[in-house]
Amino acid sequence: LTDADFSARPMVMLTGQYSTGKSTFIRHLLGRDYPGLRIGPEPTTDKFVAVCKGDMDQVVPGNALVVDKAMPFTQLSHFGNAFLTRFECSKLDSPVLNGMSLIDTPGVLSGEKQRIKRGYEFEEVVKWFADRVDMILVLFDVSKLDISDEFRRVLLALKGNDQKIHIILNKADRVTTPQLMRVYGALMWSLGKVIDTPEVSRVYIGTFWDEPLQNDEQRKLFESEENDLYTALAQMPRSAATRKLNDLIKRARLARVLAFLLNHLRNKMPSFMGKSK
Repeated sequence: LTDADFSARPMVMLTGQYSTGKSTFIRHLLGRDYPGLRIGPEPTTDKFVAVCKGDMDQVVPGNALVVDKAMPFTQLSHFGNAFLTRFECSKLDSPVLNGMSLIDTPGVLSGEKQRIKRGYEFEEVVKWFADRVDMILVLFDVSKLDISDEFRRVLLALKGNDQKIHIILNKADRVTTPQLMRVYGALMWSLGKVIDTPEVSRVYIGTFWDEPLQNDEQRKLFESEENDLYTALAQMPRSAATRKLNDLIKRARLARVLAFLLNHLRNKMPSFMGKSK
């Protein structure tokens, strides 16, 4: 852990398959576009984008970002140049960013596009961020509930951070109430095979964008779920310092155990250079 890890604002990572509304959710939350934002039905976000507080609109490339010791991203340099060309920081002035930073991720693709053509270990990068962020938002589209093998590997990369995961069932206004009930049941069944936890994951149901609802049968439900999610985001900075302290203690205990193991192995090994065994 670096000094920047402790001084940085709490971070929220958004992940999911392509066109599930990750970038649109950030725009809805900020009330405006962040620099470099592109939105469309096709896979548009092809980079990891850290959306952070700044005095003016600015885009900082990945290679410059990882050498800035004031930012908590210096350790990302070991993922190589192929990743750094697909990583950037968008800075803008927004009151939402006073209390948090947002990590927008590329949509999970299928087949060789995900495994080979990215040029870097996508799941390893997701795991790096998952270990350091304070909240993970996994977005699903009501019309795309299938969890592909590639997306399954991404969800497995989040293992060990289950308490940070919040599920969002997005674009829920596109279906009727009976259809929404079936969609919710199908989502929970799919998640039960991937996220292996004794407790049920919290699922926020709604449509997180600025356009009018296409089907407002469940308007009260959507407004209540949106309020609950925003309350959780607002409360997150209060627990961020405790989480960072907890991570430091956990790492210190692991280092202590490793030191004891190395000392034990050293005492059991024979001496070299002709000395007594």
